[in-house]
Amino acid sequence: MSSEKTELSVGTKGEIYTTKIIREKTGLHPGEKAVAHVEEGRLIIEPKPTSLSLLRKKRMAPPVSPEEMRQHRRDLSERLKER
Repeated sequence: MSSEKTELSVGTKGEIYTTKIIREKTGLHPGEKAVAHVEEGRLIIEPKPTSLSLLRKKRMAPPVSPEEMRQHRRDLSERLKER
């Protein structure tokens, strides 16, 4: 994690204005959505993932076969019927 600090402006309605360098480093683009959360008193702002960015992301688990997916759907269907 970088310790580089940049001063930002806060507008009269609470808007936070960032810099081009920060947008480039974080992948935030004008017109796109971002998500924010507070962690240990710090404001964390990240680009909101899009469907395309999620598809391009490396998988954390191995691919599932079609038969495994069908079985999973059957199991879920049965669990939902029990409710």
